[in-house]
Amino acid sequence: MGKIEFLGDTELTKWKRDIEKNHPSINYYIKKQIITNNLFGVDLMEEATEIAKLRLFLALVASAQNVEELEPLPNIDFNIMNGNSLIGLMRVDESEFNNHQNGDLFKKSYRELVNQKEAAIRSFKCFESNGDTIQIKKESIDGMKAKANKTLNLMLAQEFKNLGIKYEQVTWDETKNKEGKSLKRCVSVNDIEALEPFHWGYEFSDIFRNKDGFDAIITNPPWEVFQTNEKEFFQEYDKEIKKKKLRIEDWEQNKEALMADEEIRQAWLEYSSQYPHQWAYFKNAKQYENQISIVNGKAVGNKPNLYCLFTEQCKNLLRKGGYCGIVIPSGIYSDLGTRQLREMLFEQSKITGLFCFENRKEIFEGVHRSFKFVVLSFEKGGSTIKFPTSFMRHDVEELVHFPQYGSVNISVDLIKRLSPNSFSIIEFKNEQEISISEAVSNYPLLGGETSGWNIELYGEEMNMTRSSGNFLTQPAKFVLYEGGMIWHFTNKFSDARYWINEKDIKEDFLSKKVKRIEGLNEQPKNLKNDYETYRLAIRKIASNTNERTLITTIIPKYAIAGNSLTVNFPFQHDKKKYNELNFGNDELFVLTSILNSYVADYILRARVTTNLNLFFLYQLPVPRLNPQDKWYKPIVARAARLICTTEEFAELWEEVMGNKWSEDKAATQEYERNKLRAELDGIIAHIYGLTEEEFAYILSTFPIVPQAQKVATQNAYRDVERGLIKPN
Repeated sequence: MGKIEFLGDTELTKWKRDIEKNHPSINYYIKKQIITNNLFGVDLMEEATEIAKLRLFLALVASAQNVEELEPLPNIDFNIMNGNSLIGLMRVDESEFNNHQNGDLFKKSYRELVNQKEAAIRSFKCFESNGDTIQIKKESIDGMKAKANKTLNLMLAQEFKNLGIKYEQVTWDETKNKEGKSLKRCVSVNDIEALEPFHWGYEFSDIFRNKDGFDAIITNPPWEVFQTNEKEFFQEYDKEIKKKKLRIEDWEQNKEALMADEEIRQAWLEYSSQYPHQWAYFKNAKQYENQISIVNGKAVGNKPNLYCLFTEQCKNLLRKGGYCGIVIPSGIYSDLGTRQLREMLFEQSKITGLFCFENRKEIFEGVHRSFKFVVLSFEKGGSTIKFPTSFMRHDVEELVHFPQYGSVNISVDLIKRLSPNSFSIIEFKNEQEISISEAVSNYPLLGGETSGWNIELYGEEMNMTRSSGNFLTQPAKFVLYEGGMIWHFTNKFSDARYWINEKDIKEDFLSKKVKRIEGLNEQPKNLKNDYETYRLAIRKIASNTNERTLITTIIPKYAIAGNSLTVNFPFQHDKKKYNELNFGNDELFVLTSILNSYVADYILRARVTTNLNLFFLYQLPVPRLNPQDKWYKPIVARAARLICTTEEFAELWEEVMGNKWSEDKAATQEYERNKLRAELDGIIAHIYGLTEEEFAYILSTFPIVPQAQKVATQNAYRDVERGLIKPN
């Protein structure tokens, strides 16, 4: 199931020297012990220990300057061991262990067993004799371990029982020819033994009894979700299965044929049955209390990821003041599901470095070139105020000079202000970006509860796959909007492909709205559908390497948004009595302008890759303007000219601008639109409180945007500063 490596003082002498000489960037020092642990990636078992010994020997050879300096590898049979690194007793309760001896006067106490084992290991390491005699001594120590494990496994089984965890035996329904309902029973000692638990408190008893943990841990754990993997399992029986190339339809046929074989089917059922009770343990055990994140009262992060489990396990294994260096995916600093782990690192340790690589130069073979991973180091105990970071690096050699050169120090206070719900860490490249973030963090988040706007966004109005049967290919009153149809301030970026009849969707939309309104049990007669008014639309698929990332506009009445668009709920509801409170359309113009600005786009680009979901949108700091603000009306007027370019927006224009719409009032020429957009960007940069240098830096981070457009935008910023663009 995995490997665990441990080295003592003598064995580490040369390895320490090699590491400190060749890797001075490691800002934690190997003091006495090192563990590296891998699990579930492949079935390493006994072979892993031999590989570890070989690697240590090669490290010793590499550290020698000449033949005379070469030394034989010390006896480390009981320093390098294999087992399940994530399941096992961390620290053994001696009283509980003795109670499980069932009052047998002939059985030794835990302390006696441990003392006997430690003495035997010391004798074994000092013993010099032929291989047969050494093997006898080794087998004697293994026998001691086997006896102790019987009681330790009983204790672990009791822990599963106390947590209410059941073993779920996956069954097969012969009638339906598919998996049936699982049979639940208590977790037995045999089930525990099958997990091959590694009881840290016993295996390294001298470490945990004398100092309550290790001095240092270095590890590169598996990077995968803890769940069954059908294709990986069945590849054992069908060599033609290609994990990433088989179509879903073909795979289903292959699986059905394989499951017809009784022997294969039974093997699959046994394999599947090994996961539920372990999963339940990871979700409920005290030592993994930081795996589930609670954001806005809801749990996020449904499936345990092995790298997340190992991160917390490393913290558990360290003594206070111990150091850890771990190589894991970048999700540790960005994903919503790892929020609780970040809080653990911030509040219960001192982060000493966060160095992020992009695998562009294939540091890890077989891993996608755009995949990002980090070298994270921390000291257990205390709390983190600020820590050095470096992002998007490509060469391992750069780590040698970290954090002395090229690092950016980020404060935890800034992280919490920018991402109060998620504690996500933004990929700052330099101190200039931190300065900009400090400025924009003074404004409330879009999803924050504050005075002023209270906008609610809807992640999916219509699913394009499930609703495809209702699509029309000939023009009708209701247009189905897709992400590619919009751009900044326009709903005509590309032509529509589909239309919809209202009769096919009206009742479904109304029923969903009733469910959404708190305290509303039945449908009021005056209830309106959201598509009966104008709404903000945001493109969801937008890479941070594209020309622009945050793309929004207002879509007209009777537009239906597909799942590639996020839209706002245009009505809020009075909780005391049913009453729809419309989010003002003039406010919608202001919000659209801010979201379309380079400043908002810049903030977002540092956080997203390809999928612009609600979580990222709600984390945007957005100034709340009201009609009394000096720039409110100038922004509304410019946005109206940019958006209301066709008759379908005439009603919106007349409501907000107070006069009759006509095409000559709209900005339809490209030069005119560019001028208005530049002026809006200049105004909004001033509203955010950015200096000209900071705004120029933001513009420089959009390399694909035409230079002429960026120059015009920076000139507009200066015109605002000089009073040439004036508030009304």
